[in-house]
Amino acid sequence: MGNTVIKVENISKQYRLGNVGTGSLAHDLNRTWHRVRGKEDPYLKIGEANDRSVKGSSEYVWALQDINFEVRQGEVLGIIGRNGAGKSTLLKILSRTTTPTTGQIKIKGRVASLLEVGTGFHPELSGRENIFLNGAILGMTRHEIKSKFDEIVDFAGVERYIDTPVKRYSSGMYVRLAFGVAAHLEPEILIVDEVLAVGDAEFQKKALGKMKDVSGKDGRTVLFVSHNMAAIENLCNAGMLLINGKLKTTGSAKQIIAEYLTAHSADKLSGDLHKIGNRSGNGEMKFVGIKILDAVSGNEISDIQCGANIRFRLFYEANTGVKNIVIAMGINDQYDQRICFMSNELICKNIEVNKQSGYIDFLVNKMPLTIGRYNLTLFCSVNGNVSDWLHQAFYFDIISGDFYNTGKNAPEKNGTVLLNYTIQ
Repeated sequence: MGNTVIKVENISKQYRLGNVGTGSLAHDLNRTWHRVRGKEDPYLKIGEANDRSVKGSSEYVWALQDINFEVRQGEVLGIIGRNGAGKSTLLKILSRTTTPTTGQIKIKGRVASLLEVGTGFHPELSGRENIFLNGAILGMTRHEIKSKFDEIVDFAGVERYIDTPVKRYSSGMYVRLAFGVAAHLEPEILIVDEVLAVGDAEFQKKALGKMKDVSGKDGRTVLFVSHNMAAIENLCNAGMLLINGKLKTTGSAKQIIAEYLTAHSADKLSGDLHKIGNRSGNGEMKFVGIKILDAVSGNEISDIQCGANIRFRLFYEANTGVKNIVIAMGINDQYDQRICFMSNELICKNIEVNKQSGYIDFLVNKMPLTIGRYNLTLFCSVNGNVSDWLHQAFYFDIISGDFYNTGKNAPEKNGTVLLNYTIQ
């Protein structure tokens, strides 16, 4: 394998939908009968790609299909894709917590995984006992574990509770200790899933810094799954994009992020919110459409000029007579980091709805965002109950414009927000 530490060859993973155990013995016997006779598994030919946006007809689904890639020593690989793309399934296969349906993996070195809160910990054992248990599983001697013990406890910030059973820990404490164990017990390969999202901002910063040290200073390999594109770009030197269980492309982290964002936003530029699936709420009032209008002419626009006056027009459907309405809109950048937030509650503006459908305008004077693509998260509550909540509901582009009315277009790469200021 040379300096290749992970080699994945034709990995596929198939799951059977429906009730657990229904017909499973019959299927296992059928598979065994075919294998004994040297024939192909009969269920490999059926099943559908794992596309959650459409309803399938088969009871089998391919979580992963024909995945091939290599990871070199010291590489930090960011694995990105939408929910259901197969990222976590791939990490479970690499961590050997599940087996592939077809294909094989070759791994050189010890692997430490942090896949979900609680992975690898025995709930009845104390934090101290779980540290030594995990170290033993990794093949370390008791002396080696003891030499790292204080560092792990200090990193996790759980010294006071180190002799308490971990089942008493909060999810934050759990994940801090689990990450501390995985990162400090010197595995050659560290695999980390989105679990870091459980921790607070300070812990996430520490964890990302530790992963950088693990790869940069120690030359160990890191596989990192996250929906935080800024963290992926900052930490990873290589990337992999999964779409519906298939490997779409590999390359530099920056290149893969750009391709992901383009694919992710392409279907959210129409303004039709009826079919958006990632929403929650009781539906008393819900968003059904959005348009961007030039505030001066009233014409619909597809792109927003930096410095322009515009209206975000939110179309809704509601039960008649709903009261105590809060409508909010968050604007996030291309990495899904929050840039700004608007709501009627913030400016003490009362909203009344007396008909089943209509629209509400958010008027933004002198759009301060710099050139780039942004997305909107929409929120609505009625009488304190969430009625509609859509994450990444709509994408829009900011294009060059004369923000300062000087005859010059605002600079392209000078932060995210332009301030309306004077110099005296």
